[in-house]
Amino acid sequence: MKYMLIFFFLISCVFGMTQAQSQNTSENVVITSNEDKTRVSTNEKGDLLINVSPKDVAKFKANGLVRYSDFGTKGDGKTDDIDAISATHAFANQHNLSVKADAGATYYLGGKDRTAIIRTDTDFGTAAFIIDDTVVENRNAHVFMVSSGLQPFKPEGIISLKRNQQKINISFPGTCIITVTDSNMRRYIRFGPNQNSGTPQTDIFIVDKDGNVDMNAPIIWDFDQITDITALPIDETTLTIKGGRFTTIANRAESKYTYYSRGIAIRRSNVIVDGLEHRVTGEGDHGAPYGGFISAGDCSHVTVQNTILTGHKTYQTIGAAGVTVSMGTYDISVNRALNISFVNCSQTNEIDDSKYWGIMGSNYCKNLIYDKCTFSRFDAHMGVANATIRNSTLGHMGINAIGSGTFTVENCTIRGRTLINLRSDYGSTWQGEFIIRNCVFVPAGGRPASASIIGGSYSGQHDFGYICYMPERITIENLKINDSNHPEDYKGPAIFSNFNPDMTDDSYVEKFPYVKTREVILKNVTIASGKTLRLSDNPYMFKDVDVITK
Repeated sequence: MKYMLIFFFLISCVFGMTQAQSQNTSENVVITSNEDKTRVSTNEKGDLLINVSPKDVAKFKANGLVRYSDFGTKGDGKTDDIDAISATHAFANQHNLSVKADAGATYYLGGKDRTAIIRTDTDFGTAAFIIDDTVVENRNAHVFMVSSGLQPFKPEGIISLKRNQQKINISFPGTCIITVTDSNMRRYIRFGPNQNSGTPQTDIFIVDKDGNVDMNAPIIWDFDQITDITALPIDETTLTIKGGRFTTIANRAESKYTYYSRGIAIRRSNVIVDGLEHRVTGEGDHGAPYGGFISAGDCSHVTVQNTILTGHKTYQTIGAAGVTVSMGTYDISVNRALNISFVNCSQTNEIDDSKYWGIMGSNYCKNLIYDKCTFSRFDAHMGVANATIRNSTLGHMGINAIGSGTFTVENCTIRGRTLINLRSDYGSTWQGEFIIRNCVFVPAGGRPASASIIGGSYSGQHDFGYICYMPERITIENLKINDSNHPEDYKGPAIFSNFNPDMTDDSYVEKFPYVKTREVILKNVTIASGKTLRLSDNPYMFKDVDVITK
């Protein structure tokens, strides 16, 4: 069993902007309105200084929007326009104006350590954006940050929480996202080439003004101690970002885990990204990985739709265990986020081309959805609570996940080595159920392979920081397994892969026992090879599973 590989991505948040001054991720932005002409400059510290003439202020307010050219962009594809673009958004944020890119413009964005903060509707339209990552001052600085003007705060009086707790007995100013941590408890203690000592127990959930927890995204851990807790009010209005043709000129850094975050970060709830395109050029024989061109974190109810993205070339380095590993690199990153949907999205690369890493990675999420997507992968590293993939096609890296709740896959074509792979580096755990309905499974994209519907690996000798489960119930209905191109010694598809080849009788002792699946419900499974669906190459391990054929 190959281990899925590393995904560490630092999430940053930016909050607060007064009417006179806004705070960027790395610089101050000072806005004035003197009689002098409208202009954008910087001081010796690199702070952005924006003056907007009173006449222009009145004009922009009357129009209800500002354009990048209003603040001096050249749009010639050569001049670095990041200062003027940042200034446009800073002024728009101050006066609640929409932002519109200039039709036909090509904006060059170099490696300067500056982030444009988006807090109002933005229409990139048909404009092109060239993001040059060949020389950057700060690889962690996003080019755009979609942020909330609402302020986070520390709620008082919450000293503990329980799994599936329905109410917190304090009031809030409105609906809020709660992020809670117990740094004394370690979870997700990773196993394998990228082994580590785990991460502090954390959770994210939503409460209303009366403290009622949204049970569609329940609390998943007991918190006997709380070392940190933050509440972020949720914006009630929807912010929309439309269009844009983005091209990243890839970095040429050393191939090691120095992730680049040079894209669009979403740190505000209720956001729609519609009709964006992102391509990558300039990838050579080495480079540092990417943490996601679209990076959603600390937010809820984000929809990315009608969008085209690009998988990144896979590079290798030495992992934590001292062996060569392929580095995870992403165009989509979702971290500590709720209710995130990708609808009618695709990628520019061939989804079965293994030169490119799987396009998406996530951690600490709840309610992730793919709908009408054609992507190389769905992946949940450090857990997802509830996920749905429907009307979609997934390529060579397929579906990889650990977590809890209900995982539904319906009306899909899956071309991975397994239909669903339970990530072995995090204990191949899913506490809940799988529903697979009206799907086509093409093992290994049609290459000769022994097919298993559910994949994973679990030795029972490693402490992952939690009890590891297999789905209690797996329902498989109307599944077509296209395994006609199979090895000569092929025995037919299996429900479960061989999770532990060493466990062949009761002499094997699991130091950390695995909670096995209770029942598998099968209805209308057809197999192209004509072989019979088997339980597993390791029937002993799954001897207590009740397989019900309807």
